[in-house]
Amino acid sequence: MGSVVKEQEVCPNCGHVHTPGDANIGLEKLVKDIREKAKEEAEKLKAEAKADSDQILMQAGKRAEAIKLSADDEVQKQTSHILSQEVSAANLLVKRELLNTQKALLDQVYEATRKEIVALPESFHREAIRKLLNDAKKEIPAGTVSCNARDVAALKAVIADNAEFAKFRIGTPVDIDGGIVVEGEGAALQIDLSYRTILAKVWESGLKDASDILFG
Repeated sequence: MGSVVKEQEVCPNCGHVHTPGDANIGLEKLVKDIREKAKEEAEKLKAEAKADSDQILMQAGKRAEAIKLSADDEVQKQTSHILSQEVSAANLLVKRELLNTQKALLDQVYEATRKEIVALPESFHREAIRKLLNDAKKEIPAGTVSCNARDVAALKAVIADNAEFAKFRIGTPVDIDGGIVVEGEGAALQIDLSYRTILAKVWESGLKDASDILFG
């Protein structure tokens, strides 16, 4: 039976106290929180893009009106053509800039999420390791568990405090943000439960329509 960890640590990122139970919130909760922040930023960017578009169209209209003042039939045709070109160019420019902004923002959301997870306190990583190893042993009941150098102490504590993990041994530290990599006896099977891999799956499944969610 696992020991009870009685500790409260203030998260350096959010200023709140995290306990081991916080890990139950899961990585999806972190993605949701940061996604809401990104949505607010996206609305701001959309408003700025629209303002730029309106400014371009207004200037195009002024140029068209100037041409109309000296108009005869031929000039009227030229005016219509120029105005059409100005509108098309403005719309194309704004659309291209908005698409580039959307892609950059999505990349920023993903990277910010990853950094938020990595920066969580030791108690979160320890509880995450326990839950991930518990999931992994359903497929690999015994074998080698590897984590990054930062979490080796937490992994040792999890294995020592939980009898159900007695058949696992600790492997050489690996270059991952967090989480674990579990390898079965004889290297017959390996499960990658690193944070980066888990976040990528959450991102793909939970945010596959991220562009629609963020930018509407």
